[in-house]
Amino acid sequence: MKEQLLEILEKSKIDIKSAENLNQLDQFRVKYLGKKGELTLLLRGMGKLSSEERPVIGKLANEVRTDIESLLEENKSVIKEKEKFARLESEVIDVTMSRKTKKVGHKHPLTLVLDEIKSIFIGMGYKIAEGPEVETVYHNFDALNAPKDHPSRDFSDTFYIANDILLRTQTSPVQIRTMKNSKPPIRIISPGRCFRSDEIDATHSPMFHQVEGLVIDKNITMGDLKGTLDTFAKRLFGINTKTKFRPHYFPFTEPSGEVDVSCFKCGGSGCRMCKGSGWIEILGCGMVHPNVLEECGIDPEIYSGFAFGMGVDRITMMKHEIDDIRLFFENDMRFIDQF
Repeated sequence: MKEQLLEILEKSKIDIKSAENLNQLDQFRVKYLGKKGELTLLLRGMGKLSSEERPVIGKLANEVRTDIESLLEENKSVIKEKEKFARLESEVIDVTMSRKTKKVGHKHPLTLVLDEIKSIFIGMGYKIAEGPEVETVYHNFDALNAPKDHPSRDFSDTFYIANDILLRTQTSPVQIRTMKNSKPPIRIISPGRCFRSDEIDATHSPMFHQVEGLVIDKNITMGDLKGTLDTFAKRLFGINTKTKFRPHYFPFTEPSGEVDVSCFKCGGSGCRMCKGSGWIEILGCGMVHPNVLEECGIDPEIYSGFAFGMGVDRITMMKHEIDDIRLFFENDMRFIDQF
């Protein structure tokens, strides 16, 4: 049995050294040391040995097992090192190669202009207020002094979800919600999306963006409104911008007006952009109607206020000389990348 043990040791040395990978090495481990391995099967015959031979053969068998295990561990380390170097060589990175450029996104032109408008009004002490895009008829029309026979309430002009639920046609309902939930003084702007049943063309879209403003306090006058909007126009379009107020009608303000600014392209001398007039209309405004104040629980004998609203899409088109509103929503990167 001694000769057989030494023979197993020699054979295992040759096999283990010839192993090229860890899988093959494990196969040799099972071949010699496994439950049915050569060494295990040989030692099962130790019962046939005499009492004098057993200690000697047992000691030798343990030495052979230890030697085989040491050989397996040594070769395992060698194989792991070889595999690591092979992997490093195959995964080498050529730092001289040109990298693939990643395109970095940026804000949409509508967002850029909206951020600029918000920044101007925040600088004047206004807070931003938001409300739901799916509104009640009450908040969108009734509370804003728009009677039932008002043309904007026609089903052909407005997206109705139910008889008393619709997609808001302006961000004015945010003003109503703010006045009902807050006590004066109030100074807010309400940016957001609005919806009207318009045919899509170069200047109309069924979805568009608005920014509306509201100020409620004691002793607020038309002079405050004109000063605020004149300051806003100069900050948005340039310090030399002039403003002009024209009478108009809105059911929720009285008196009401529309605001024109001197053409920021020609300086008021007349060009294609201002259609030769020297002026460009930018927004509507007025003093908050007493009926609206009363509906919201604010005493018009004590408080007064002004409101204004502008289309972000229209202002962006004017500011960047864009002649088709559809370009904003077509997701054509050739257009977006210009900003």
